[in-house]
Amino acid sequence: MPEYLIYFNQQWVGDHTEEWFASRGPLARAVVEDMKTAGVYVFAGGLEEDDVPLFSADPTSGDVLITDGPYLESKEYLGGFALVDVPDDETAKMWAAKVAEGCGWPQEVRRFKPQRK
Repeated sequence: MPEYLIYFNQQWVGDHTEEWFASRGPLARAVVEDMKTAGVYVFAGGLEEDDVPLFSADPTSGDVLITDGPYLESKEYLGGFALVDVPDDETAKMWAAKVAEGCGWPQEVRRFKPQRK
């Protein structure tokens, strides 16, 4: 089955109170549990936002250059994602809708290229 990445950029989350975020946690965790029960769960998680190591690796000079910080300066960055293994686009859309509803902010879906065997 194809694998799909369901993800959001941190900037899509919006400004909310701590209480609002606390109310979303159980809903989002319930969607992950639903994925596990349905047998489509591969991995899901949110990324740390502040004061954590961030590194870049750039091989374009011939040697790999490791630097602190993002490779590109960008106002958007990945906030979290889920990886699901489902039979088709429609099923991936259904899970993206559940994740979006549970989290309370938009999600985007991308299909992974098929792996060569």
